[in-house]
Amino acid sequence: MKRLSLSALVLFVLFSISCKKFIQQQEQKAVMAIITNGYWHVEQYLQNDSNITATFSGYLFKFDADGKVTGTKDNVSQTGSWSANVDARTITSNFPSATPPVSLLNGIWKIKDSGSDFVLATYTDTTLDTSNTLRLKK
Repeated sequence: MKRLSLSALVLFVLFSISCKKFIQQQEQKAVMAIITNGYWHVEQYLQNDSNITATFSGYLFKFDADGKVTGTKDNVSQTGSWSANVDARTITSNFPSATPPVSLLNGIWKIKDSGSDFVLATYTDTTLDTSNTLRLKK
C-alpha cells in the first residue's frame, strides 16, 4: 500500500512539473506571437516629467523571433536586439550603435500593462538618473 501511495505521489509530482513547464512554454509562444506580429510605434515616451514622444515620430519597430529588432524612419534603419522574460515581465532591448531617440530604448523595461496591441513599460536609468515610461502600440 505504501508503494502504491509513493508511486502515485511521484507520478503526481512529475505530472505537475510537466504541466507547469507546458503552460510556461505556451505563455512564451503567445507572447512571442504578439510581439513579433506586425509593426510597433511609440505612442508615448515620458522621461522624468518631460513628454518626448514627438522625437519618435515616424519610427516603426519590427521585433523578430530571432531576437533582432529594427527601428526604421524615412528608410533609415537602426538595428538592435531584444529578449522577453515572461516570468519577470520584462523586455530587454539594446541598440548598440543607435543614435537618439532610438538609443533611449536601451535597457530592461518592466512591463506594467499589456495587450495584443500595446505595451506599457517603465525603466529607470541610474546612470542618467531618469525615470522613463514607454507605451508601444501596433
